[in-house]
Amino acid sequence: MIDLHLIGIGTGNPAHLTRQAEEAMNAADLILLPRKGDATSDLIDLRRAICAAALTRPVRIVEFDLPVRASGGDYLAAVNDWHDAIAATWAALTDRHLPHGGRLALLVWGDPSLYDSTLRIADRLRAGGIALRIHVVPGITSLQALTAAHAITLNTLAAPVVITTGRRLRDAGWPASADSVAVMLDGDCAFATLPAAGIAIWWGAYLGMAQQALIAGALPAVAAEIVAARAALRAEHGWIMDTYLLRRAVEPA
Repeated sequence: MIDLHLIGIGTGNPAHLTRQAEEAMNAADLILLPRKGDATSDLIDLRRAICAAALTRPVRIVEFDLPVRASGGDYLAAVNDWHDAIAATWAALTDRHLPHGGRLALLVWGDPSLYDSTLRIADRLRAGGIALRIHVVPGITSLQALTAAHAITLNTLAAPVVITTGRRLRDAGWPASADSVAVMLDGDCAFATLPAAGIAIWWGAYLGMAQQALIAGALPAVAAEIVAARAALRAEHGWIMDTYLLRRAVEPA
């Protein structure tokens, strides 16, 4: 039996770890850390730093190369194939390093429940016949870090919020009946496709990290600034994680 602990680690700042996260990491027999190539070496470095800060006892840490998702073609098919490959990698590592079972920990950016596929990948291990108990340790999400950094609320009074992706925003436009729209996984600045009048934006990249960048304002005034800043930051660091909140008829202070 494998006890799989999916531990939300926030946005990369060790201070985002909860006590529950630290306890789960220290109780693990094995922690798996994915590598995603030289361009994103900062990400594995952040996970290493989190382990160094949180671990108070020796815990085996194994790093592995994360399979690469195919580009082009059918998006959902490519994602499903990618998840299958990741599940197969986890299964092989678990068989090698925990042949008699034990406690396995994976460090998940933000929280495992919000636009993260770790739980779906874990279900593939179960479907493949691995005896698995799944435990989730919640973490600070990028949306919490974003609203905290800008000192704003996620919603206006008694009004709904829609959480969506850049792909959906670009393809379907502003969600019906939404006052505020939180957008994640947007690599193409989908906000630039909206009719900008009457919309405000609060944008943040590398939230909670030393290189945190924030821009807020009326969308017509700051859209080009955000596009340029995002491109420059991605070129400088080799990767970027960002998110933003859009709101109708309200301008940031």
